[in-house]
Amino acid sequence: MRHQDPAETLNKDIISHFVLRLVYCRTEELRKWFLSMETTLFRYRFRLETSESQRMLMTEFQLPYKALPHSEFEVVKDKLSQVARSIGQSANVESVFFKVPFQEVPDLVASRRVFLSKGYAYVAMSQVVSLVVTQFRCNISKALVLTNRKWTATIKEQEKDRLTPIVEALSNAYFGPDYSQPKDAVEISVKDIDQLAKSSFPLCMRHMLDKLRENHHLKHGGRMQFGLFLKGAGLKLEDALAFWRAEFSQKVGSERFDKEYAYSIRHNYGKEGKRTDYTPYSCQKIISATPGVGDHHGCPYRHFGEENLRAALNKMGVSGHTLEEIMDKVKNRHYQLACTLTFEATHGVSCDSGINHPNQYFSESQKVLRAKNQTVESQSAT
Repeated sequence: MRHQDPAETLNKDIISHFVLRLVYCRTEELRKWFLSMETTLFRYRFRLETSESQRMLMTEFQLPYKALPHSEFEVVKDKLSQVARSIGQSANVESVFFKVPFQEVPDLVASRRVFLSKGYAYVAMSQVVSLVVTQFRCNISKALVLTNRKWTATIKEQEKDRLTPIVEALSNAYFGPDYSQPKDAVEISVKDIDQLAKSSFPLCMRHMLDKLRENHHLKHGGRMQFGLFLKGAGLKLEDALAFWRAEFSQKVGSERFDKEYAYSIRHNYGKEGKRTDYTPYSCQKIISATPGVGDHHGCPYRHFGEENLRAALNKMGVSGHTLEEIMDKVKNRHYQLACTLTFEATHGVSCDSGINHPNQYFSESQKVLRAKNQTVESQSAT
């Protein structure tokens, strides 16, 4: 965002925006995700601008609000000062305010960051981003709907051999490490799995292990998601067969397991069929899954109800302000950010790169725990 050649950066930014608009216009779920991301980016960029530039943007968006006249400002100055103190700001009130219908700034009203009177909210210049973001989001939302209509009516069919496959693939693209092989030649054994789950598995994998122990069975989607995760974490084929056989045989018997389930496990490890070495699922693929009744795969941050998610996070030791922050991310559909916050809360370290893959979560967790153990050992030695 501070490139040496602003014109080149601007051009790439515009092109990428409209490519993504085309990619994410196609379903309601994709549109909601794109709106959330673009709004977050716009809010960040708007706050970097000077007050003069911010006012120019307000004019560009044709917002019908004028700064509060000095005479009216003096009347409500004391009330504005009280609000400022209540949210931990200086009692010296800003001099520029906008009087707007309260429904225009629901986020400010919900967090009690504005003075309300007779159906109006008094919005300070430092808070005006909420006004502009609302209009920005509305404009993008309408544009996405119109783009989707044109895509469905003409472009999709016209470009079925060229552009359509690219557009349909991009929303599920993942460009990070595939974790087809465990990093640093790490191996885990069957006896380690329960302990590792408590210390280093992301919530999605902990949940499936719990359900596997409880029901001695997982449907196909769960077996694929969890089985490939264990493979990426370092569980060898022989141990994988022993692990799944030990659980499934309690429900279906060893003979049926060998006939109906062992093949697919060997297949995932590239030992059957086309001998493809399958890779563990990324967060994006897991989030986009649609689990049915009796399924336990998918992303808990997206697919759990609020009560179940809170209970699961409490079980991991997450509570208080951090829990509420995670739930806020979930409500805004920032599922990977919610998982990242969970990682930070349970490990006591920051994760600046964010969580994009369950095996990344596991690998980073193991690094943190090894570093802590080394610190303890060195302190004991001295």
